[in-house]
Amino acid sequence: MWKCEKAKEKEKERKGKERRGKGKRREEKRREEKRREEKRRKKRKEKKRKEKKRKKRKEKRKEKRKEKKGKERKRKEKKTN
Repeated sequence: MWKCEKAKEKEKERKGKERRGKGKRREEKRREEKRREEKRRKKRKEKKRKEKKRKKRKEKRKEKRKEKKGKERKRKEKKTN
């Protein structure tokens, strides 16, 4: 199959280098995926935090409206009585 030993050695060396390159690429891909996942996690966390804040603000507004309506109702009752 091989014409000479040198060609056989070169082929072996070339394959070895290819394998090493593949490992590097795989490692790089894994690192990239990890980074992306970290970004997604951060975004989700931030979104949840903002949602909580929004809910709190909404609750406060609701409470204020209730108080205002109660005061108006009391004022109206005083006028009628």
